[in-house]
Amino acid sequence: MDDMDLMDNMDPPEPLIPKHGGYRKLKSFQIAQLCYDVTVRFADRYINPRSRTHDQMVQAARSGVQNIAEGSKASGTSKKTELRLTNVARASLEELRLDYEDYLRQRALPLWPRTDPRRQTLLARRCTTADAVAAWARQLHGTPSEPAPQASYPELVANGALILIGVACTLLDRQLLAQASAFTQQGGFSERIYRFRSENRGHQPQTRAR
Repeated sequence: MDDMDLMDNMDPPEPLIPKHGGYRKLKSFQIAQLCYDVTVRFADRYINPRSRTHDQMVQAARSGVQNIAEGSKASGTSKKTELRLTNVARASLEELRLDYEDYLRQRALPLWPRTDPRRQTLLARRCTTADAVAAWARQLHGTPSEPAPQASYPELVANGALILIGVACTLLDRQLLAQASAFTQQGGFSERIYRFRSENRGHQPQTRAR
């Protein structure tokens, strides 16, 4: 068997920069983007557009989306950057969660407990657009439910947004654990370069002595 036969039988070397940037397929990105779309509508409708709260809520929601995407794109050459930006996205959504909770508290509107059956009706719909969330709110509006006889649209949408933010945060917590584990086990880009060089040196065909 000559050198060409040996090369044909070898597996292709692992690329230096692995596949990355598939953030649009991440469930965390999809739900965070939905939270952003819902928040833009909520802020425009129920919060004074000149207030700092309006801008802060929109920016926090946007930061959640953008940092997931940026972290995914950076993962090809820096797992550390991916981990850091994913954590920024998680922190931004936590800030947004507090803004919604403040909105409800300051207006004496109820924050639904985890046992509220209306939470499950939203989760069961698996909404992918702000229009779908709005349709859920319209269906519930005017329907008596315990403990309140009737829920207003601000109450419905704010609690709906909180439910979605909770889902996104849970997904990001799992994502962070997976990224931290991968970084711990595989190292960063410098370690990858070292492995790449070592493996490629091992795959170099040896020339025949004449």
